Amino acid sequence: MRPRGHSRSGNFEGIHRVKHGIELDGITRLVNGETHLADINLKLEPGSFSVLLGRTRAGKTSLLRLMAGLDKPTSGTLRANGADVTHLDVRRRDVAMVYQQFVNYPSLTVYENIASPLRLAGKLGKQELDRRVRDTAAALRLEPFLNRLPAELSGGQQQRTAMARALAKDASLLLLDEPLANLDYKLREELRTEIRQLFRNRPAVVVYATTEPTEALLLGGRTAVLHEGRLLQEGPTLGVYHAPANERVGQVFSDPQMNLWDAELTADGAARLSPDVAFPLAGHQRDLAPGRYRLGVRAHHLRLERTSPEDVRIPAHVEVEEVSGSETLVHAAHGGLSLTAQVEGVQRHPYGAPVDLFVPPSRMFVFGPDGRLVAAPPFTPEEPAHGQD
Repeated sequence: MRPRGHSRSGNFEGIHRVKHGIELDGITRLVNGETHLADINLKLEPGSFSVLLGRTRAGKTSLLRLMAGLDKPTSGTLRANGADVTHLDVRRRDVAMVYQQFVNYPSLTVYENIASPLRLAGKLGKQELDRRVRDTAAALRLEPFLNRLPAELSGGQQQRTAMARALAKDASLLLLDEPLANLDYKLREELRTEIRQLFRNRPAVVVYATTEPTEALLLGGRTAVLHEGRLLQEGPTLGVYHAPANERVGQVFSDPQMNLWDAELTADGAARLSPDVAFPLAGHQRDLAPGRYRLGVRAHHLRLERTSPEDVRIPAHVEVEEVSGSETLVHAAHGGLSLTAQVEGVQRHPYGAPVDLFVPPSRMFVFGPDGRLVAAPPFTPEEPAHGQD
């Protein structure tokens, strides 16, 4: 979590350009006695791209709505450009928002949808407005559809129209609430690769909410992990992924969830998972005191074959397999341990079939009895995040 801001607050008639970013200080929101957000402290720098990562009902949409001015916090302060805007009306904020649903004006053409916030602001001449609309449409490959109505577009084209409207507004704060969630896989992949480039080098604060760890990794920037209305960790995306502050962050930032196993670290430099499985500690684990810990392993580091001499063999039996495209999730059990391996290819093991799973100790996270991270595999910032050793 980054330090709380200490900017001086003040009153003003509107936000035209955020120069010092957005600061959330102790933001809490209660709805009918239920906690939607709890003591959120977050600072977003101008020109930054931040991902809010969390499962459904983690508080992502609640936080975006507060930042947009659509809702008000029960307590805490929201600042923009050093000024207190906690209770400033949404119509006086320089903010644009893109939703999961394809929110466009159905009776307006694509051109007029993109132009609508510019016409409402009334600050651009006809030629400059036309240039802004057409440049934005070109960036999102909407030029052939400018005279069409939203109902005549595909889902991807409709969402690109909503994004174009938000981009054309050139707001200081741009919020995207799972904008690709309702698109098919191919369209999601296509737009993911475009989004980061679209927002690169913009002075705006961009905040993108998602439930998908892979999306956060592909988008990069910074990531804030939310769970049940609480901010668990915030920092550079690769840093959070490779060094989750606790077990919960490790699970939220893993798809499928991170394997977590109880283990005993012994005085002779070994780890014992069960009476049948013990192995020497890896380098990043050797300074830990003996005792009870939890080992965390991401599913793509569990394999069906040995790939190096250090790999630990865990004999198990298959409980279920899930085939997803060119990969298979193998769910297995070893004694009281549950194991999930994400492996390449289509696997077909009958229920209860014996299977050997292999994992390198060098890829194991270690969490203490309180769930906090005490040792993580080393990484460099340049290292690709997913599927790498």
